[in-house]
Formats: sequence, C-alpha cells, structure tokens
Amino acid sequence: MSKQISLSIELRKLIESKLEQTLRGIEDTFSQILKKQDITPVELKENVKNLEENFSIISQKWSLEILYTLLLKDQAGFGEIKKILGVNSRTLSDKLKTLDFYNYINRKVINGPPLRVQYSLTDKGKNTVLLALPLLYFSSK
Repeated sequence: MSKQISLSIELRKLIESKLEQTLRGIEDTFSQILKKQDITPVELKENVKNLEENFSIISQKWSLEILYTLLLKDQAGFGEIKKILGVNSRTLSDKLKTLDFYNYINRKVINGPPLRVQYSLTDKGKNTVLLALPLLYFSSK
C-alpha cells in the first residue's frame, strides 16, 4: 500500500524555488571549475564515466527505496526494512551488501542473544539520497 505525498501549492512553490536556487549554484560552480581547470570535453567525459558505477548502483531496483527508508527511520534492522519495503530476503540481503560495499550504509552487528544487525546511512548515503530528491522531483513533472 503506497501512500502518495500531496503538497500544498505554497509548499510546492517553496520547494521549486529552493531547488532552482540550488541548481543555479551547481551550474555556477560547474562553470567556474571548467574555466579555472581548463577541462576539455574528453577529460570531462572521463570524469563523468567514473560516476557511472555509482549511478548504476543507486538506480538499481530497491537501492533508493532502502536508502530513503534509512533516511526516514535513521536506523533499522533487516526485518524492519524487509517489512516496510515488502522485498524478499535474498534481494534485500544482496542490496544491503552492495550498498555497504560502496559505503552508502553502515552495518552494525549487535551481539545477542539474539544477534541483530542495524543499518544506517553513511554521510555519502545521506547526501546521495538528499541530492536524488531534486532529480526525482523534476523528472516526475
């Protein structure tokens, strides 16, 4: 059962204003970097290629859902994430291992009994989720 968030017109305008301000700042910073570093299109293409692996990981099914769940919950155990998302155990286990390997999440083992594992976002994971919000917002229009 998916609950869609509905925003008031005033809140939507505020969000769009802040996002536009952020995008202008990113564009300005990018322009300054290109001017100061004298980066060629070929060099830029090579740098962007390095980002592809990370984009590939976060764009896989369940990755963003897991990251957003941890953003909202602060930390959660395996069973809680599984219940919230309705994902099967094998898939969730594989995704958590990948996100941990690429340093998007922290995995903390809590000795029992019973033995428990808590997951939380790293700074990289939190920043990725927050930066993905404007992309998702604008692409859904």
